[in-house]
Amino acid sequence: MSHTAFVTGATGFVGINLVHELARQGWETTVLARPTSSLVDIQSLPIRIKQGDITNVYMLEKAIPKNVDCVFHVAASTNVWSKNNAQQRLVNVEGTRNVMEAAITQDARRMIHTSSFVVWGFQPEIFDEQSTRLTNAQWINYVRTKTEAEQVIRDAVLGSRIDAVILNPGHILGPYDRHNWSRMIRMVDQGNLPGVPPGGGVFADVREIAKAQIAAFHQGHRGQNYLLGGVAADYLDLVKIVGELLNRKVPEKPTPAWLLRSVGRVKAMIARYTDREPDITPESAAMITNHMHCDSSKAIEKLGYSETPIRELLEETCRWMKTAGLLQG
Repeated sequence: MSHTAFVTGATGFVGINLVHELARQGWETTVLARPTSSLVDIQSLPIRIKQGDITNVYMLEKAIPKNVDCVFHVAASTNVWSKNNAQQRLVNVEGTRNVMEAAITQDARRMIHTSSFVVWGFQPEIFDEQSTRLTNAQWINYVRTKTEAEQVIRDAVLGSRIDAVILNPGHILGPYDRHNWSRMIRMVDQGNLPGVPPGGGVFADVREIAKAQIAAFHQGHRGQNYLLGGVAADYLDLVKIVGELLNRKVPEKPTPAWLLRSVGRVKAMIARYTDREPDITPESAAMITNHMHCDSSKAIEKLGYSETPIRELLEETCRWMKTAGLLQG
């Protein structure tokens, strides 16, 4: 007998890959999509599509099938411009609460909540699930709201209201990326990459994240976090590999952190008058000038999670982008 799933964020990068993997594994899947969302990457799949928004709990209760095996909550706002902070809180914190409450009402067996590794803060060394979380990134609304969303889930688990598992991916690469690292790859392709940030991190394969989300339903321990990292690389290393793959010239050195942070502050000030979202903000500057390296041993051991070599991951990302018409070469 096949399992049943309900997925939020199904038209986003991670959600699309999850829905494809659920289809491959024979799950009966219902997805939530806003009326404005593009369905181009999932419309060929054998899924039920319900219109709705996670900020509306009544729509969620109507959309989530009764006694569904698993609610996969993937939807989130990754905004890094302070003007959008109120809306981001509505999506990330209240939206998570709404999904959880609707899952409880509809007697869902389990909830898998996809968070982020940034909730541990800017760590000076490699960290794992047992590491003390630092508050040095809590001034960034994305980090703060993702932290609070986890607390909403954790409180409900402790109160025995829901059975849930929390996953924390690192930076993510792979097919169906239209807005994340693919923006940087497009800039390299078009020869207009302004510079390379001096930070770095761990890069996860989105397809392995999708498999881990499903494995977490089967094997994840109630109320626990699982870090889904990958191979560590500086952003400059990443850009150099993309330059080689696309046969394009790329910067030889990273842009100094102090310069990026200064530019972020200036552009944020200008944005107050223009009301146009800046391409770099103090928040995004802080995130791209730090090194975030996590240890995925727990997920590898407990969920069968796998880390893809970075060059192979970039090759496959670029290959998909070419087939999607996002690259010239």
